[in-house]
Parts: sequence; structure tokens; C-alpha cells
Amino acid sequence: MASSFDYDFVKDATPAGYEFPSHRLKRTCDPNRQPLILVACGSFSPITFLHLRMFPMGRDHAWNEGFEVVGGYLSCSSYRKKGLAPAYHRIQMCEIAAKNASSWLMFDPWEAQRPVFTPTARVLDHFDYEINHVMGGIECTDGTRKRAKIVLLAGADLIQTLSTPGVWDARDVDHILSHYGTFVLERNGTELDSAIANLKQWEHNIHVVRQVVSNDVSSTKVRLLIKRDMSIDYLIPDSVIDYIYENNLYKVDFDLPPLPEPEPKGKERATSNGAISGPSDG
Repeated sequence: MASSFDYDFVKDATPAGYEFPSHRLKRTCDPNRQPLILVACGSFSPITFLHLRMFPMGRDHAWNEGFEVVGGYLSCSSYRKKGLAPAYHRIQMCEIAAKNASSWLMFDPWEAQRPVFTPTARVLDHFDYEINHVMGGIECTDGTRKRAKIVLLAGADLIQTLSTPGVWDARDVDHILSHYGTFVLERNGTELDSAIANLKQWEHNIHVVRQVVSNDVSSTKVRLLIKRDMSIDYLIPDSVIDYIYENNLYKVDFDLPPLPEPEPKGKERATSNGAISGPSDG
């Protein structure tokens, strides 16, 4: 059985003065469609055009499946690993990218600003709480209101880690795939079918988004190019490139200590494995 929404955790973890970004959220939707929110989690070090491209591809797929995307969010983790930029730099890069991207894409700093590790399941609970509890869902053009479906948008490597025993907390896997579901972007070299077969009980909530135009750019590859003094033009937004060079990022590896884990509270249990905090930094 899937665990329940952990709104108490979300409220306790939300700092005073925090304002949920909703300025680009579509306020009304078609009453014949279910409103849907796309949430991409990850380290985004740095954010690439593929990270951004996932959103319009996800929206196209959602429309064909009977949903209406009313908003998209980047949620940058505070995850620390050698080679990644500190969270405050990744926050700035995500904000810059979102500002200059689609009119319905936003960056939410809630996860990145937390001083401790936050499981992806709790991040999705945060979005559900803000949109469906605080805001009361999305208004339809006929005057009714509908609960928005929150969906995790990610690359195919996410499904591989979700289907691998011991990588994620089993309760979090159940919570994410039962309550929310995921839109998974296919990626070259990833065996999606076998991974999904291991998650068969949730396959109705796993949507595979096909890439008509293949793109395999990754944050790891971008960092490698920077280290080698090679061009990263047309792989990431120009404004993000400017920020990287202005702050001399990725020339040398940052070696930050890992984030502390929160004290277990109630049914919440964190794990030290980095994969649980979100999709890969790819």
C-alpha cells in the first residue's frame, strides 16, 4: 500500500517567508482534461537544453494522453558530490534558465535551500501541498475546480534506478509511482522495457516520452568540455554559459562534504544513497 501524503513534513520543512512560485501557473483549464504539473528534480550542474527540452516534450505527450499541462517546475537538489557546483550556483543557473525559457516553466528553490537531504517523494508532496491544498487545485473554465496531477519528469536513467533494489527506499518508490507517476524521457543506451518490467505494478502510472529528435547532451559531458577548455555553445543556454564563466565554475572540482540527513520523524526515513534525492545529474 502506498504511503500517505506527508503534509506535516512539508509544513515543518518550509521556512518562514517562503513564497511558492506560481506566477506562470495557468489559472484555468479545460474541464474535459485533467490539469497536470511537470516537476523535474536533479542537481542541474549545469542545466542543459535537454533538461529544458523535456518540458515541451512532456507537454505534447500529456496532451495526447488527455491531460493539460498547467505548469512546469525545476526543483534543484542541494545534493553534494565532487564535481558539482555548490547549490547556490545551481540555484542561480536554474533561475536564469527558467526565466528565459517557456512562459509556463518556473524554478522552485524550496528543495535546494533546505540544509539537509530531501527525498524526492517529499519534494513531490511539497508541490502537491502547495497546488492542491493551499491553492485548492486548478479552476476549470466551467467554474469547477480540479485536483492537479503532479508528475515527476525525468530521464530514462531514473527508471533504471527505481527498478534496482536497494537504490531507493521501497516506500518512496511506491509513494512516487502510486500517488504521482512519472513521465520518462527515453535515452540512448537505456533499456527502458526491462526496467519498466520490474515496476509492473505501477506501469499504468509510468509514461514513456519518445524522443523524435535524439539529444544525449548531459551535465557530465558539459562539465568535461569545460575542463578541457572546449566550447559548450548550443548545449546549454547562453545566459548560463555567461554565468559559468563569470564565476569560473567547473574548471576545478568542488569537493563539498555530503549533506546531513534529517532526523527520522514518524514514517519518514531518509537514506544515504544519493539517487533517492532525485534523478541523476545527467
